Amino acid sequence: MSDDVGVEQRKGVRKLFGSIVVDTRPLKIPAFRRLWLSTAVTAIGSQLTAVAVPKQVFDLTGSSAYVGLTGLVALIPLLVFGLWGGAIADAVDRRKLLLVTNVGVTLTSVVLWLQAFLNVGSVWLVLGLLAVNQAFFAVNMPTRSAVVARLVPDNLIAPATALSSTMATFGAVFGPLLAGSLIPILGLSTLYLIDVLALTLTLVAVYRLPPIPPLGEIARRAGIRDIIDGFKYLATQKILLASFLVDIIAMVAGMPRALIPEMAERTFGDPPGGGPALGWLYAALPAGAMLIGLFSGWLTRIRNQGAGVIVSVCVWGAAVAGFGLANSLWLAVFFMALAGAADMVSAIYRMSILQVATTDEMRGRLQGVFTVVVAGGPRIADLTHGWAAAGVGTAAAASGGGVLVIVLVVGAALLIPSFWRYRAPAD
Repeated sequence: MSDDVGVEQRKGVRKLFGSIVVDTRPLKIPAFRRLWLSTAVTAIGSQLTAVAVPKQVFDLTGSSAYVGLTGLVALIPLLVFGLWGGAIADAVDRRKLLLVTNVGVTLTSVVLWLQAFLNVGSVWLVLGLLAVNQAFFAVNMPTRSAVVARLVPDNLIAPATALSSTMATFGAVFGPLLAGSLIPILGLSTLYLIDVLALTLTLVAVYRLPPIPPLGEIARRAGIRDIIDGFKYLATQKILLASFLVDIIAMVAGMPRALIPEMAERTFGDPPGGGPALGWLYAALPAGAMLIGLFSGWLTRIRNQGAGVIVSVCVWGAAVAGFGLANSLWLAVFFMALAGAADMVSAIYRMSILQVATTDEMRGRLQGVFTVVVAGGPRIADLTHGWAAAGVGTAAAASGGGVLVIVLVVGAALLIPSFWRYRAPAD
């Protein structure tokens, strides 16, 4: 009898554990598993290049202004090709498009490695290669996202999104830390080479995906008209509009990353040139996101996803306000980690809503809009928060932005009550 009780207790523990940790059911689907593994392999590799480019630009110029220029150089192709890439993804076989864009990213990474290895010493060559790299990436990203809904059933889209997002944040946390430790040992050019090797493995994984042609539509060319049709479709979808709106509010009004360098030095005592506070504050946001991703099993079982987005964005705003008011480094790190966790919850639900509420023939274009929102919002926030901090100080800029997020998101929920009531499809 006691053995039976023990068995039942162990089953209960396993069931409880399974309901808390990230839901791995999508990994039982071979095609999604290949796509996820390709994401896993490149998560850290891409972050190595993300560190190597600004580091090399600074080494070549000694100017933070040139380093700042890398953000603009990366943003422009992301905005242009993010929209166009979504239209292309709706017009062609998405597997083939993933292969083409992965080859493009890989080849530009090869040239980045060569110019660093040969010590060419041209900052404009580095910036030009970065722009080309980001153009391919901007087409690849909405295509990769649009593929998910064709590989998993609707009821597994939220867990699939959580798995992919968790791996991306894993790279965001550990990639820069690994880059910082490898540069003194292996040299900067080796970071590019490691990314090339990771991208090559990704090509193998993508090649093994099944064909993913457009559904029920004659082959067509992707042009301006198709992009416009995507925006027209979006204008008729109140739920999708609301999901984009709340994300724009959260990022533009509440993303405080532009304040981190000044706060690290002037509020938390880092020496000029950077110190531990800078690293902790930058790592805290993705670390919080990764933690909630690892324990997202319970999240993906909640069907009230509209309410989940609103609540999580309000938590984001409150955490950012707390970050702005914190006078202790570890309290600030806690609030940034909490903000990252809230942002991950919002991202999981918003991506799930986008996948389910969009028809397949429009999914690529809407993923392109999503790419533009995700890429553009934080960069606008860098500008607005920087200006605000110059006028009222970093504490007021961060905390005021956090409060503004809550006010605006509550207002959006009142204006679009159908978003609050949105529920994911039942299993």
